[in-house]
Amino acid sequence: MQVAGKVFVVTGGGNGIGQEVALSLITRGARVAAVDLSGTGLAGTAQRAAVDGRKLTTHPVDITDRAAVGKLPGEVTALHGQVDGVINIAGIVHRFARVHDLTFEEIERVMDVNFWGVVNMTKAFLPVLLERPEASLVNVSSMGALAPVPGQSAYGASKAAVKLLTEGLYAELRGTSVAVTVVFPGGVGTNILANSGVSMGGRSAESSGTGAKLTSVAEAGRQIIEAVEKGSYRVRIGRDARVLDRLARLMPQRATAMLADRMKSLLDS
Repeated sequence: MQVAGKVFVVTGGGNGIGQEVALSLITRGARVAAVDLSGTGLAGTAQRAAVDGRKLTTHPVDITDRAAVGKLPGEVTALHGQVDGVINIAGIVHRFARVHDLTFEEIERVMDVNFWGVVNMTKAFLPVLLERPEASLVNVSSMGALAPVPGQSAYGASKAAVKLLTEGLYAELRGTSVAVTVVFPGGVGTNILANSGVSMGGRSAESSGTGAKLTSVAEAGRQIIEAVEKGSYRVRIGRDARVLDRLARLMPQRATAMLADRMKSLLDS
């Protein structure tokens, strides 16, 4: 898909990877409807974009609110005339803790945003995408969905759910106009901890204990847009994600034990 002249809905568009993808799409000639819980974040995206409302519209929406999400296709279509792609990037982590130390509310919050948010957006926009001659649906999972990261087990479970949901959508939508892509970022230099309202002592939620170098937000955004252009099925961002993917498929128990050993000191601290 050539992104120029197309209209994309991007969740998490007020910060981090989502903001980078939204801005990069605009520079490539696309129009963007940026969705985020934070109106302040969206205002920052609009300020950085410095374009008029024909190129970028902002939509402060809680993606866990199914009724609010259900109104988005009509709102975006009214403003832009069409929707050619949906890129689900919004996501949060929970505090660094074992499952038995997390509250049910903490686990439910992560599942609501990371999994049900993607379900809500997909269900709302898929009928619109299927009407287009070519369309793209991109769901961002995580390196944490490839192998368990102790201390982020519920987060990993939410992203594993996104992984399998997206792969199922790919299977169901073969032969249609909609290309489906699942993305597995490793550690990326974002503010996901602050945006999630948690603290891990300055450590990355996804690369803590791995010794991996963080991928820049710009590079992560570039690879996501490239995946849209190519219609890629599966994208791994960062050397850490690529290495863990291979290890988890070839030696799953060893991958699990390796991560457990590396995270033990953090869990016990």
